[in-house]
Amino acid sequence: MGRERKKIILGVTGASGTVIARQVLSDLLEVNIEIHLIISDWADQVATRETGISWDSWLRSQTGRIVLQDWNNMASPLASGSNFYDGMIIVPCSMGTLGGISAGISRNLIERAADVSLKERRPLVLVPREAPFNRIHLSNMLNLTDAGAVILPPIPSFYHKPASMEDLLAQISARILKSLNIRSENLKPWAEVSPSENQ
Repeated sequence: MGRERKKIILGVTGASGTVIARQVLSDLLEVNIEIHLIISDWADQVATRETGISWDSWLRSQTGRIVLQDWNNMASPLASGSNFYDGMIIVPCSMGTLGGISAGISRNLIERAADVSLKERRPLVLVPREAPFNRIHLSNMLNLTDAGAVILPPIPSFYHKPASMEDLLAQISARILKSLNIRSENLKPWAEVSPSENQ
């Protein structure tokens, strides 16, 4: 008997970008995904500074299948390849976390679950927010791309004529979900422009 609900791991690190992570989480809940959420200690501090709302407070307002995982718990089922899930997203992904995954160092559950994703050939999407990238960052990204990960910086598109920050966040989140073959109604694909529209 097949599983009815996809299972996705969502890791949130201490890089700036709380609003992106929350948009992705909200969109996953909209499509009935079972989410295993791992929030680093630094991510919670960043969330409070950026939004004024801690992760704990924000999560109380959400409804849906969210399993909160302790990022220090290396005995979690997510740390073993014997447990199945459909993919993992790390958003935002700090350069420290990206470097740790690239080097195969599992210092916490986010890095270990990412390492498991790579070794089990499961989709892994990393959303780095650092700018600009130095050579070490780029080398780590290339190394992870060669290992099978998708590197997806949260760079917005403008062809869909976003009217607000919410529009930009929705489009970025939809592209992240698309990398895991999860359809979102927020994705505005490029459409061919007829000659008359250019006049």
